[in-house]
Amino acid sequence: MAAESLGTIQVDGVQIGYRRIGSGRPLLVLNGFAATSADWDPSFIDALASSNELILPDHRGMGSSTDDGKPFDIAQLADDAAHVVETLGFDRTSVLGWSMGGFIAQTLALQHPDRVNKLILLSTDGGGTDADLASAAVWSQLIDTSGAPHEQARLLLSLLFPSEVAESIYREFGDIVAAARARLSPDLVNRQAAAMEAWHRNGFGSRLQEISSPVLIATGSEDVVIPPSNALKLVNAIPSAWLAQFPGGGHAFMAQYPRPLADLINGFLALG
Repeated sequence: MAAESLGTIQVDGVQIGYRRIGSGRPLLVLNGFAATSADWDPSFIDALASSNELILPDHRGMGSSTDDGKPFDIAQLADDAAHVVETLGFDRTSVLGWSMGGFIAQTLALQHPDRVNKLILLSTDGGGTDADLASAAVWSQLIDTSGAPHEQARLLLSLLFPSEVAESIYREFGDIVAAARARLSPDLVNRQAAAMEAWHRNGFGSRLQEISSPVLIATGSEDVVIPPSNALKLVNAIPSAWLAQFPGGGHAFMAQYPRPLADLINGFLALG
């Protein structure tokens, strides 16, 4: 396992906490809805850190980051991430975003194009009214913070993975996921949900063709949170984007395919 360091950076009245791990090309790694930098699959992160220096921030209010209680949008979270990169002294960095982190990554690429080298978008969509959304039932379950922590953990994993995979992951990591759910602020979850809903009203769907960075898009074929049809829409909208689909993969398919996905990303980042 690569050496790791922790830090915090003052951004717009809050402290943004982050992890740094690995060495090599800088890669900003942006997590999804209601998740922290500690929630990534360790095998996936270790494989990425073997070839890259990872910067993994916690979104405001999550994990080691503080919160001012105010509403925010995806653009604010992108500005937070850009400030972290700038403060750490990187002129340019590649950016990996999963799910909501993919919304933030696209925003970075469009609003701070001089800061972004390459872009990796996992299980995400381009926003706006053209995006294909989860069913009302899935969305309702995703934002539900009621019930005991272990009930929340089982429900969450049932959304992130196909049923047989979800059960095995619950047996192995259910206690860890439950402990993370117990620390969640329902108010913060609601504000993140509002930011995602605004992304799907506005987003950058019509501006995706302006992204000039090389882009790798990957999705799981069984994603019920952000339907995989969105990946095809992204690759058709972004010039020269690559697309990879992982069969049987759920929304968190990087935990099902940690080494193959990391190898794909490392190869993409190594290209001149």
